[in-house]
Amino acid sequence: MRMYIGSAGIILCLVIGLIAYPNFTKQQTAYDAEQVGLNEIVTIRFSHVVAENTPKGRTALYFKKQVESKSNGKIRVELYPNGMLYNDETEMDALKTNQIQMIAPTYSKISTVVPSWEVLDLPFLFKDEQQVQSILNSAIGKELLSKTKEEGLHGLGFWQNGFKQMISNERSIRHVSDFKGRSMRTMNSNILLQQGMLLGARTNAISFDEVNKKIDEEKIDVQENTLSNIFSKSFYKKEPYITLSNHGILGYGVLMNESFWESLSETNQQVITNAMNEASQWNEKNAQAMNEADLKAMKQYGTTIVTLSEKEKEEWKRTFIPLYDTFKKQHQTDLLQQIQRITK
Repeated sequence: MRMYIGSAGIILCLVIGLIAYPNFTKQQTAYDAEQVGLNEIVTIRFSHVVAENTPKGRTALYFKKQVESKSNGKIRVELYPNGMLYNDETEMDALKTNQIQMIAPTYSKISTVVPSWEVLDLPFLFKDEQQVQSILNSAIGKELLSKTKEEGLHGLGFWQNGFKQMISNERSIRHVSDFKGRSMRTMNSNILLQQGMLLGARTNAISFDEVNKKIDEEKIDVQENTLSNIFSKSFYKKEPYITLSNHGILGYGVLMNESFWESLSETNQQVITNAMNEASQWNEKNAQAMNEADLKAMKQYGTTIVTLSEKEKEEWKRTFIPLYDTFKKQHQTDLLQQIQRITK
């Protein structure tokens, strides 16, 4: 009798187990499915066109470190500097098609797809770095970043390189007449091409990675660039005359593919946003110091360096007045007026 009861009990347990097993399996399967995305590594391929020992290059390294630390390694940033994957003419298309997920192009490059960004290329718009930061950290900066969404791009923030200077292969440039007939490299920007023409130069839109080659081929006499770019690319060894003009700002809009951004969890978006804020703050503190260190190194090398006087700057500014008139005709002037009210 006891054997019968024991056997019946075992059979009953087996039957209950068989009935419960499908539900238990479903619960376990559902739970595991919810965890799949939590353990996956998110990879961000970040391409840029300058050397790692520049303000943008070093800020990108800092951003990578912050993202990977804040995500406990669940977000990985792969950096491709110096145009390893794409140059400044092809990186925008690569971003739009999600072949890469992040780039940090110059304002000029962004203006080719978001025309309102041209305002940041206007010469002598800013007096100093502090003015630049106050503008970009305001509602004006937020408005510019928001406009990139219309092109399938997510604006993450701004990084600075510094003010642009003029460099020449033959003699120091001080007066507008010094540009006449010279072959001048510019970025492919309407504002910058017009700027060169107003100076009387023959303008050539040449991608950054080809500049050294074009100098060697004697196709460039003059160009504008920041001190850190002039130093890191050794332009000063071939064009040894630097004019400290501070006539324009060279900065970057940090962009991510919008679809990729939307695919991220809110947690990962917040990690990236926080890392970007910290990287931008680091950039603000360090970009100017890098340019000053590179200027010192070029002086020690023996580069000829001159500084525009206020009188000479006024001559340049008068020459550039038509640029402002053209901008006002082609664009809504709200952004320009807002900036000028702050920078007076």
